[in-house]
Amino acid sequence: MLSGIPDRRKEEDELRDAKRLPPGQSLTRKFPVLHYGPVPSFDPSTWDLKVWGEVEEELNWSWEQFSQLPRTKLNMDIHCVTRWSKFDTDWEGVSLKRLVEAGIIKPKPTAKFLMQHCEYGFTVNLPMEVAMGDNFLLATHFDGNPLTPDHGYPLRGVIGHIPDRDDLKSPYLWKGGKWIRGLEFMTEDRLGFWEQAGYHNEADIWKEQRTTRGW
Repeated sequence: MLSGIPDRRKEEDELRDAKRLPPGQSLTRKFPVLHYGPVPSFDPSTWDLKVWGEVEEELNWSWEQFSQLPRTKLNMDIHCVTRWSKFDTDWEGVSLKRLVEAGIIKPKPTAKFLMQHCEYGFTVNLPMEVAMGDNFLLATHFDGNPLTPDHGYPLRGVIGHIPDRDDLKSPYLWKGGKWIRGLEFMTEDRLGFWEQAGYHNEADIWKEQRTTRGW
């Protein structure tokens, strides 16, 4: 029953020494499923992704149109506020940074924050500087395969830590929303679902910014 635990602890120690394991976190080799509410169904013929707010042009992509956007692959460590960490995870999807750089999405200078609007009214907020980082992705694939429904299929935001990229802010995983249906660019910050419930608005993994009230 304890098989594998000594090896896991050794790996944890190595990751901690390499400054890749944030305080209060534990290594997992699984991918735990955590979300609020039921898993939505997906119909590619009716699915769309809206882009609005502080942008030069509002957009509304069908699944076929979204699937034709430039693709990005990303390897990073992900850290959940519930204290598990998974390392060297492989993702594929669409980089918001690349869309903006290519002029596909044109935020106005007044766009300072991004709200991810998800199924069932769930929301996740990010500062633009974080959403535009190399470690934020609108992901469609994990580990070489399409996302499973309980991990956000067909589209989720994912954010993590890229080793040796200390210039990037690295929030906990909840700052990427599952089942995204809209991107709203905003002049001022608004709290997302979990932030309204008391979770920390910045969610820095290295500062253990888990909640505003403490555990």
